[in-house]
Amino acid sequence: MIAPPIPLVTLDYLGVAVFAITGALAAARHRHDVVTFTAFAILTGIGGGTLRDLLIGVPVFWVHASGYIYACLAAAGAVWLVGTRPWRSSALIWFDAVGLAAYAVLGAAKALGAGVPPPVAVVMGTLTATFGGILRDLFAGQPSVLLRREIYITAAVLAAMVFVAASTLGLDPILSGVAAFAAGFGLRAGAIALGWTLPGFTAHESHDDSMKVS
Repeated sequence: MIAPPIPLVTLDYLGVAVFAITGALAAARHRHDVVTFTAFAILTGIGGGTLRDLLIGVPVFWVHASGYIYACLAAAGAVWLVGTRPWRSSALIWFDAVGLAAYAVLGAAKALGAGVPPPVAVVMGTLTATFGGILRDLFAGQPSVLLRREIYITAAVLAAMVFVAASTLGLDPILSGVAAFAAGFGLRAGAIALGWTLPGFTAHESHDDSMKVS
């Protein structure tokens, strides 16, 4: 397995820290205690990467690198110290957008380094970027990101696809990562700021169904 370049390792720590912040912010919204803050931060920060590593059959990234846990603890501590602020809900959304794009790139990069086919690498990038948020919403009792009409998973897919395509073409990994991050974050930012959504399914009643009396 080829280790990811140093900039991608940095992106990995960034993704973990940012997602950990979103987990802590979710705990803050419900006024949980410091232990729950820490649990939310850790589960959200390492959840997606853990699932990725288990699926592609490589050592789980945080087991032999304690820096990831420290990053989660620091994120929880920072949110705890900040206390009540009116901008926390907005911060949660934007930090999540940054983590989503960063982790999609890193997840795809690590999957490619493990030798999986490009389409599978896109899936791994998407799972890495979204599973932590799913866990966060589940434990916080919030509607899952999977059930929202707004663009979320699509942004992770886009970031992973751009990175995998650029890497397959042999482009510089740093430039590929920057371009992929910009694409994923830009799409998610548009969804947040401008309300972009994907078309929803519309059921068309047949003539016979429309004549039925309920």
